[in-house]
Amino acid sequence: MNIVEPIRKKQDIVSLENFLKKRGLRDLLLFVLGTNSGLRISDILALNVGDVKNKTHITIREKKTGKFKKFPINTKLKSIIDEYTKNRTNDEPLFKTKFNNRLERVGAYMILKKVSQKAGIEENIGTHTLRKTFGYHHYKQFKDIAILQKIFNHSNPEVTLRYIGIEQSQIEESYSNFIL
Repeated sequence: MNIVEPIRKKQDIVSLENFLKKRGLRDLLLFVLGTNSGLRISDILALNVGDVKNKTHITIREKKTGKFKKFPINTKLKSIIDEYTKNRTNDEPLFKTKFNNRLERVGAYMILKKVSQKAGIEENIGTHTLRKTFGYHHYKQFKDIAILQKIFNHSNPEVTLRYIGIEQSQIEESYSNFIL
């Protein structure tokens, strides 16, 4: 099994968003929702239009844990959701294929992999990259591992730090700054 990495450079995130915007709102929303919510891809793909349209919060029951999760929709996400859902009905899947089926994990993976290659992203990218990218940048901004641990439902802070790639980044930085 390949271990995917968070996208650490904000410029890479912007670059990916620009490539995704050219592909269409669905792909852009998939990425922005993942990187701004920390949800697992299985929970993102299970959303229906009515779960996000004209809402201020997203409320779900996580597939993996069975726990309820509720979080506010930020302004960046809100504007994309509003545009993407304006002519859609509440009961249809939020993310659909060109055949009007619910987008599945493999399809989401192929979208992210193809666009990341076009954008020249070096990290090993997968659907879990979205969740890890959220965690990495949330930690970098707030430095609050306890709240991130709660968001991710992890058992301890060390698991969360390892999960978001902070431990490895800190190790590499220490090596880079150490000269005898």
